[in-house]
Amino acid sequence: MTRNKLYSLLLIACLAGFIYLFYSIQKEQQETVGVCIIKNVTGYACPSCGTTRAVTLLLEGKITESLVLNPFGIIVAFIMTVLPVWVFTDIVLKKETFFSAYKKTEVIIRKPWIAIVLMLLVLLNWIWNLYKNL
Repeated sequence: MTRNKLYSLLLIACLAGFIYLFYSIQKEQQETVGVCIIKNVTGYACPSCGTTRAVTLLLEGKITESLVLNPFGIIVAFIMTVLPVWVFTDIVLKKETFFSAYKKTEVIIRKPWIAIVLMLLVLLNWIWNLYKNL
């Protein structure tokens, strides 16, 4: 994947995430249908169920509640905060620091033992979501 394609995809994903987050905050008082296909079809929470609500709790300063709801919320909030700034800085300064870090991270994640650990963390988060019966 080229630098420009990666940066475009990531910025579009962040923009979509911000739009969905702000839409969710606006609709918080109203009962809305969830967008999780897994939960809508099976009735069971997926590993990322509750992430938007966890990010919303972070924005309200409720860190503990956010972590209890879904630890992925912290990761998503961090990515949505740091990634656009980093990518825009690279674009303005005509650098490739994020692209380089992305390629190095991709190599690291492809190591079997690291991939297994990350999959186990996702599985544990899923078990946590099912236990809480989101």
